Amino acid sequence: MRITLVGSRHFGVTTLNMLRERGVDIARVIVHDPEDRLAGAAKAAGIDVVVQADPRIVAASEIAPDTDLIVTAHSHARISREALHAARLGGIGYHPSLLPRHRGIAAVEWTIKEGDPIAGGSVYHLAERMDAGAIAAQDWVFVRKGETARELWERALAPLGQRLLGEVIDYAKAHKSLPAKPQDEQFATLAPNLTPAKH
Repeated sequence: MRITLVGSRHFGVTTLNMLRERGVDIARVIVHDPEDRLAGAAKAAGIDVVVQADPRIVAASEIAPDTDLIVTAHSHARISREALHAARLGGIGYHPSLLPRHRGIAAVEWTIKEGDPIAGGSVYHLAERMDAGAIAAQDWVFVRKGETARELWERALAPLGQRLLGEVIDYAKAHKSLPAKPQDEQFATLAPNLTPAKH
C-alpha cells in the first residue's frame, strides 16, 4: 500500500505517525508550506517532501508515482481530478463532522454554534465537490456542555479521525478497495468560515 500524504500541522504529523505504525509505504508527503511541521517530520523520517506549486490545489504531477491512495490530513488544498486519477484507489480525507452535516472549513465551530449535542467524524472519498464524496467510515461523539471548538477537536474529534483513517487504511490493505456509502444530500448543511478573512 503506497500512500501520498497531503497535509499540515499537528494532525498531519499524527497521521504520518499513524501510517508509519501501520507499516504502509509513505511514498511522499505534500505540503503547502516548506516550514510546516509535517514537512520537518517527514524529512526526519527520510520521506520525500514536495511543496505544492499552488497552495490551493494539488496537481497530478505532485502525486508520487505508483500511489495506491492519497490521504489528506489538515489540508485545505483541493486535490485535482487528475491527481485523484493518478492514485489507484483515489483519495480519502477526514472531516470533523457527521457528513453531510457541516460541510466546509469550520465544521467544529458550527457544531458548537448550532448547539449540536452530538458531533462526529467522517472519512470520505475526495471528489469534485468539497466534502461531498461517499463515506468510507463514520462515528460520533458526545459534545460536552460549554466545550469550545478547540477543546472538542483536541479531546474527541482529532483522536476519532486518527482511528477512522486507520480503520479505512486497514480495510484498503486487506480488500484493495474502499468502503463507499453515498451521502444523503437532503441533510447537507454548510459550515463556512465564521471569522471574516484577513486582508
